[in-house]
Amino acid sequence: MQNFKIKNVLVLLIVAITGVLTLYFYGRSLWYPVYAKIKGRETVSSVVVKYETAVKQRLRKVFERAKLVAEYPENLTFLVFKKERKLEVWTNVENKIIFLKSYSMTAFSGKLGPKLKEGDCQIPEGIYKIIFLNPNSSYHLSMRVNYPNSFDKKMANLEQRTDLGSDIMIHGKDATIGCIPVGDEAIEELFIMAAKAKIHNITLLIFPQDFRTDEKITPNDRQWVNGLYLRLKNKLKEYKH
Repeated sequence: MQNFKIKNVLVLLIVAITGVLTLYFYGRSLWYPVYAKIKGRETVSSVVVKYETAVKQRLRKVFERAKLVAEYPENLTFLVFKKERKLEVWTNVENKIIFLKSYSMTAFSGKLGPKLKEGDCQIPEGIYKIIFLNPNSSYHLSMRVNYPNSFDKKMANLEQRTDLGSDIMIHGKDATIGCIPVGDEAIEELFIMAAKAKIHNITLLIFPQDFRTDEKITPNDRQWVNGLYLRLKNKLKEYKH
């Protein structure tokens, strides 16, 4: 009788341990977000766990059409067009540039033209990188842009401008004072793709307009802006639908 009880206890213990291990390794999407919430702050990893299943489902046909070698794009280029208020996502696979998806901006501030100073409400224009993924943004999720970059600082120094502003983000929701908002569902997709690709494999190009369909460049009083637009226009030649 005693041996029977011991065997039952051992069986129950094995079942319990197996259940815990199964939940730990295969049920991470269920328990990890709760764990992260209890800790008080999200992480990039917890955000990936929380949204990846839904994001993969939404992007399944996009990735299938692109015939990606890996599960997710290994590099990304974000093209932002201010006049058209859209953000396009592209990737490079074996030296072939492939279009993935387009997102509409959910709000806009400022006007066409580069950002020059703090408080001008301008969305920057130029060639940038993503330098930080913020899983605890007030705008759902966000990605920090490296504005001002070295070119912005050089031009400001030439014109003796100071206080260039900062904290430019691509983020969720539908409000902005110089950032690039795309809504919550879109930022989930962009955030997951960015996390999978790693931020050093992401390039961000911000244009005043889509030069592929609107080739005319309105002359700017600042000569360096005209030069920047020519560089951006030439860059865009690689990205054809």
